[in-house]
Amino acid sequence: MSRIRQHVRGPRRLTTTAGVAVTTATLLTVALSPTAHADPGPTAAGAVRNAASALLAHAASLGLTSAEHTSVRDVIVDRDGTQHVRYERTYRQLPVLGGDFVVHLTKDGGYRGADRASRGTISLASIVPHISAPKAADLAVNALRAVHLGDGLKQVKASPELVVDALHGTPKLAWRTNAAGLDSLGNPVARTVLTDARTGRRIDAWDSIETATGDGKSLYSGTVPLETTPSGSSYDLTDPTRGGTYTGDAANQTDLCVFGICITRAPSTVFTDADNHWGTGTTADRASAAVDAQYGTDMTWDFYRHVLGRNGIAGDGKGSYNRVHYGNDYNNAFWDDSCFCMTYGDGDGTTFGPLVALDVAGHEMTHGVTSKTAGLAYTGESGGLNEATSDILGTMVEFYADNPADPGDYLIGAKIVKPGFGKTALRYMDKPSKDGNSADYWSSSVGNLDVHYSSGVANHFAYLLAEGSGAKTINGVSYDSPTYNGSTVTGIGRDKLTRIWYRALTVYMTSSTDYAGARTATLNAAKDLYGAGSTEYDAVAAAWSAVNVN
Repeated sequence: MSRIRQHVRGPRRLTTTAGVAVTTATLLTVALSPTAHADPGPTAAGAVRNAASALLAHAASLGLTSAEHTSVRDVIVDRDGTQHVRYERTYRQLPVLGGDFVVHLTKDGGYRGADRASRGTISLASIVPHISAPKAADLAVNALRAVHLGDGLKQVKASPELVVDALHGTPKLAWRTNAAGLDSLGNPVARTVLTDARTGRRIDAWDSIETATGDGKSLYSGTVPLETTPSGSSYDLTDPTRGGTYTGDAANQTDLCVFGICITRAPSTVFTDADNHWGTGTTADRASAAVDAQYGTDMTWDFYRHVLGRNGIAGDGKGSYNRVHYGNDYNNAFWDDSCFCMTYGDGDGTTFGPLVALDVAGHEMTHGVTSKTAGLAYTGESGGLNEATSDILGTMVEFYADNPADPGDYLIGAKIVKPGFGKTALRYMDKPSKDGNSADYWSSSVGNLDVHYSSGVANHFAYLLAEGSGAKTINGVSYDSPTYNGSTVTGIGRDKLTRIWYRALTVYMTSSTDYAGARTATLNAAKDLYGAGSTEYDAVAAAWSAVNVN
C-alpha cells in the first residue's frame, strides 16, 4: 500500500551553462582588459569570454547600444571547439521581447556571425507608459474572461510588467501582463496579454500554461524499473541518479503560481512505499499514475543525456519534479517554468484517462528544454514550432524507450484518449489534418491557428524527414504521408532527425523563429552535422518543400 510524505523543496535560482550572468558593462571590462584574449579551449567559460570580445567588436551590427545590457542564457561548445553563446537583452533595465540572439564563434574564438530574434536598433523616446499598470491589468483580466468562460472564473489576478516589445515590428514600450484564475472546477487558467503602453492597443495574447497535455506497475507502460531513495523503513519515489527528480501527489488540489502570480499552491507530497514495488497498474492505486510519471521523467532524462548529451532539462544536472492527480477531472498536463515541474491531471474518464503517458511526459519536459534554449514565443508560427518541438522530441523519447507495452509511434497521446474523444490520438504527425484541425502544409494563415494546430506543419516535416512519404507500417501502425508538391521524400531516420532538430533549436532558433526561419535553422544544423550538399542536407530541404516551406 503506497503512502505519501510531504517533500519540501526550496526555491532554486538557475544559472546559465557557464554559471554566470554577464552584463554589457562586464563584457566591456573583459574585452578591454589587457589580459583578455580568445580562449580556444572547449569550455563554456572560455566561450563567454570570447563572445564578450565579439560583442564589443560587433555591437553595431548586433544593434547594441549603451542603453542595453545582455545576459547569457545558454552556451554550447561543439566537439570541434566551435562555440555558440545565447544572450538575452534589456533596454534601460526593461526586458526586451525578441531581444535574444546567438553569437557563433570559431574554435579559436573568432566571430562567425549571429542569429537574432529581431533586427535593427532599439531606440525609445521614453520608457514612461501612458497606460497605467492597473489599466493594463484590467485589459488582461478581460481578455482572460473572454477566452475562459467569462464570469465562471474565480480568484482572477493579473501582474503587469513593463517591457520593450521587439517581436512585433518597430520596438515599442509595452505591458506584458500575466492574468490567471481558477475555472469552475478549480483548475488553473492563465493568459499573457501584450498591450501597447502608449495607446492601450492589444499587441498579442497567448495562453501562459504550455499544454499537450525498485519497479512499478504503470497504467500505460507495463512494469518498469524505478530508481528510488531509501527513507527509514520505506522508500521515496525520488531518483538520486537523475538529479533528484521525484513524483508527488497533488491530492486533487490546484495551484496558480504562473509567472509569479500565486493564488493557491497544490501540494507536492512525495510518494513512499514500504516494499519498493509501486502501483497496481490500475487507477484504484494512486501510485500507478505516479509510476508512469516517474518512468516518463526517467526516459526523457536518459534520452537527452545519452542521445543528445544534455544533462537535465536546464543542462545543469538538476532534476525537475512531477505532480500527479492534479485538479478534478483535469483534462490536461503542463510544464510550468515557475516551479520547474510537470503537472498531470487524471482526465475525466470519458475524453481522457490520466495524462501520464510516456510521449506526454517527453512532450512536457521538452517545453522546459525549449524555455532554456530558443525560448520560442508561445504565439503565432513560433508558438507552433514550440509545440512541434515538444511533439517531435517527445515522440523520439517514446521510440528511445523501446517499451513493448508502449511501442514508439507518430500518434501524439494515443494512450490517453478515450472513446469520448472521437479520435485515436491527439495529433497525427504523418498527416496532421487527420485530427480535423491541424495544418498539413504551410500557408500565410498558419500563424493564426492555435499553436497546437499550427504545429502540424513542423510535425509533418519531421515525420517526412525521418520516415519519408507514402504508405508504410512502423511498429504495427499504418501511415500514409502525402506531400504538398507531389514529391517523393526519402527519410533519413529518426536519429538524424533528432540531432538536426535539437541542434537547430539550441544553436540557431530564437524566440521569434517562424517556419521560414526553421527551414534555415535546420539546414544550418544539417550542414554542421553532415556537411553542405550531403544527403541529410538535401533531405531537410526536400522535406520542408514537401510541406510548402520554401
